[in-house]
Amino acid sequence: MQIDGIITPLDDQQIQDALEQCKVLVIGAGGLGCEILKNLALTGFKHLHVIDMDTIDISNLNRQFLFRSKDIGKSKALVAAEFVMQRVPGVTIEPYFGKIQDKDDDYYHQFQIVVCGLDSVEARRWINAKLVEMVDEEDPESWKPLVDGGTEGFKGQARVILPTMTSCYECSLDMFNQRTSYPICTIANTPRLPEHCIEWASVLEWPKVWGDVQYDTDNPEHIQWLFETASKRGSEFNITGITYALTQGVVKNIIPAIASTNAVIAAACCNETFKIATMAAPYLNNYMMYTGNDGVYTYTFEHQKKAECPVCGSASMSTTLDPSMTLTELIDWLQEKPDVQLKKPSLRTATQSLYMQAPPVLEQATRANLEKPLSSLIDSGDTITITDAALPVSLQLRVTYAQ
Repeated sequence: MQIDGIITPLDDQQIQDALEQCKVLVIGAGGLGCEILKNLALTGFKHLHVIDMDTIDISNLNRQFLFRSKDIGKSKALVAAEFVMQRVPGVTIEPYFGKIQDKDDDYYHQFQIVVCGLDSVEARRWINAKLVEMVDEEDPESWKPLVDGGTEGFKGQARVILPTMTSCYECSLDMFNQRTSYPICTIANTPRLPEHCIEWASVLEWPKVWGDVQYDTDNPEHIQWLFETASKRGSEFNITGITYALTQGVVKNIIPAIASTNAVIAAACCNETFKIATMAAPYLNNYMMYTGNDGVYTYTFEHQKKAECPVCGSASMSTTLDPSMTLTELIDWLQEKPDVQLKKPSLRTATQSLYMQAPPVLEQATRANLEKPLSSLIDSGDTITITDAALPVSLQLRVTYAQ
């Protein structure tokens, strides 16, 4: 711990007290989450919570080392918590088997630090926006640092987000690769790859069979249905290589995880969590990239906060559009825009609903607007309020028309 420039030993009583008093939430108990949970417990943190909505699959066992064959089908969060508590005396870990969206602000207020080991961009965006939204300038206790880690094969990143103070996850959204998409005509008529069959099952066949029910990428039954349906499609066109794991990877846009990369990134995340909790050393400012493809290489830089960030920025988003653009084209643009990447946006102005994804009654009532030009719906200079299932906050988009 640094006191007046003097670094004290890591076994100093003040450091031990800080670790015992700090309550940390770990989000995710998969490959990265298992490493993070184990590292935090061995570092000396005594009060941990863990959230994960997944159950253990046989494919997890090669890298998620807290699990065994007997655990298949059980909750990752529950099994991970029990395993670590058995092996590390004195640590208390409270698991929750469910979604982060299930918890309210009071739940998140109890923690001093939140650490993410997720494989989902949507979940990261949600917790990032939630922590920014919770900040009350009059209440220092409302400020919760977020330590985020992620891996993609031999590459990974660790970052420290101080809500409202540094760049948030949303500020860097355009750095991440967008989901690979395939032409509808190809997946509908001339599939050539296993991915085409999986996309056909998820994009075309699922809504035909299940209607308005949205498939859940974390529901094993939904993934199994998509896998079986895609396999039948593959048989029709003599396409092989369709597996459950590939189906899961395509619909969740997952890149296979590597245990060594998980270990490196988890160590970096826990190191930053330790520094924030104890002030033993300066914490990361604010982004570290790791590349292990051809050796071991790391690069640290300060990612700048964006004034127009829809989550933490002070300036509203603005854009100039063609007045003949239809509402459908605007929605497609919002879904494809690298720094927005919405899934199912609903749009309204101060005076009217432009298009609402739900409930079904409102969707039907506003559906006719989809093919109308924007100029017939809003005036130049109007602000559109956008809500989306991916975010707990709304976005404000000021629209002007090109002359």
